[in-house]
Amino acid sequence: MLPARMRTTAGWSDARILNISSRGLMVHANFSVVDQNMVELWHRDLSITARVVWRHGPKAGLQAEERIPVEEILSLQSQSLQLSAEPYRGVERRKRPRSHDDSRIKARAFEFASVAVISATLAAGFFLWVGEAFAAPLAVVRTALGG
Repeated sequence: MLPARMRTTAGWSDARILNISSRGLMVHANFSVVDQNMVELWHRDLSITARVVWRHGPKAGLQAEERIPVEEILSLQSQSLQLSAEPYRGVERRKRPRSHDDSRIKARAFEFASVAVISATLAAGFFLWVGEAFAAPLAVVRTALGG
């Protein structure tokens, strides 16, 4: 079983490659795709684009668009088994997932900036409106005082 990451229309998920040949794969994953959907499967630095040809529960058969380098995948797997016993982390192609707190902080900052811009716009408009309202009476006072 080779660990991998799989991207479907629903997003990224973890997967395990159960069987591999030069034109197809059998994978085990929790995904909600139907037959004929395209998926992208990543194992280490290798990307495989394939079509789902059958699915039964968490297992699915994928037909690759191009030939799969089976020997390369197996040699990478045997090298990693010899070099370290550390669990495989996989190639993460997406950004760091946002937490609830990150989203809340960004929303608060956006709300503060919006209120500040609206307040500044209203204050400038009010200032101009008051200036125009007092312009005529002040002009009369200025002429009366001889200025």
